[in-house]
Amino acid sequence: MLTRWDPWREMEGLQRGINRLFDESSSARTQGQEGAAGAMWAPAVNTYEDKDAFLLSCDLPGMDQKDVKLNLDNNMLTISGTRKLEHEDKRENYQRVECFFGTFSRSFTLPATVDAAKIDASMENGVLTIRLPKQEESKPKQIAIKVK
Repeated sequence: MLTRWDPWREMEGLQRGINRLFDESSSARTQGQEGAAGAMWAPAVNTYEDKDAFLLSCDLPGMDQKDVKLNLDNNMLTISGTRKLEHEDKRENYQRVECFFGTFSRSFTLPATVDAAKIDASMENGVLTIRLPKQEESKPKQIAIKVK
């Protein structure tokens, strides 16, 4: 028996599969669990280097510093914490949560030039700033050239 090929019917199945994948991934991230796509919530971190230090800026909106931990072990800096779901907007079988919440952890291998004893961290308006000063001997030095 011959069957007529309908490309639109195949597209509907593909679209359902893509929608399911996005739904599962989104649900796993908002619950702070690893999902089918392997996604997990992690805050955005910007890194910057100047002549005196490395700077890390971590976006943690809505979090208090008591909910964030910094750990340094064998030149590995780990930022971890938990963001709790504070508010749910529910209306007749409708729920919408777009902000990520749950436990997170980010780790960074620090260069040997960082002076671990002088690391400084502060948090203001949901932004964690970590200053990683360079050791004195690792800072670039200007050498004057003498004319003979």
